[in-house]
Amino acid sequence: MKKISTVSFAIALLSVVLAVAGCKPAGVDTKQMSGTMDAPIPSDMMPDSVQQALARAFKYHCHELLSDTANDISVSSIDEIDETSTEGYGIEVTKGAMSTTFPDIRNTRNPQAGYNASTGDLWLTSSAMEGTGVRVEWLYQIRFGENGSAYIKTVVNPYRVQQELLQRLRYTIVGDSVSFYDGDKLLATAANTVRDMGGFDDEQPLWIGEQLYYDVSGDAPRLIFIPGVKFTTGLVLTYDDMPELSALVMIDENGKLTIREIGR
Repeated sequence: MKKISTVSFAIALLSVVLAVAGCKPAGVDTKQMSGTMDAPIPSDMMPDSVQQALARAFKYHCHELLSDTANDISVSSIDEIDETSTEGYGIEVTKGAMSTTFPDIRNTRNPQAGYNASTGDLWLTSSAMEGTGVRVEWLYQIRFGENGSAYIKTVVNPYRVQQELLQRLRYTIVGDSVSFYDGDKLLATAANTVRDMGGFDDEQPLWIGEQLYYDVSGDAPRLIFIPGVKFTTGLVLTYDDMPELSALVMIDENGKLTIREIGR
């Protein structure tokens, strides 16, 4: 019988290890995460008093979010209309000499804008929910008409993203070790160091939906989200030790959302 050298055996063993690395071990029972949002978030609307000021506006006081001189496009946050505060509402998009105002888009919590000249997409983020431990954003896909006027082609509701993620994300907890999976693919393993909250909740310890936002500095938006932990004591989710996960987001011409490969 032909003998297998030690080196050959080691190489074969390494190949098997590499083949299964990053996958869910056989027999491991993963569980589905929970979502913090129970329904789609209602659309925002500029307050009546600000709308009235907008109707008779003489001058906007803005600060710039994007200046793309190569494509003659800029995006600004409207802070005041004459001497009236916008109360955190209003975005102005300019292409060439044409400016378009979107009064119902919120401009609090540092919205971001990025333009992809190859697709003609202007990507804009806007705060949907904010607070201590909470950062949830809308994603707007904006296009331009022939005269340079801007229009909203697609609005991505955070609830829609949460539900897409819930169909894919799974987790396991072994002691203080929490592992996250996209289907059978291992995404990350985190060691919980919180010792004063009574341990993991027995029924629903892992949640998503309170930390869900975007980076639009690249050609396509990148979704960023952080799982939250519910302990047996305390009324809020805790994000200590939890990994920041991300994935590119694609939206087709019909508005269909696709969350690409999830990673860190």
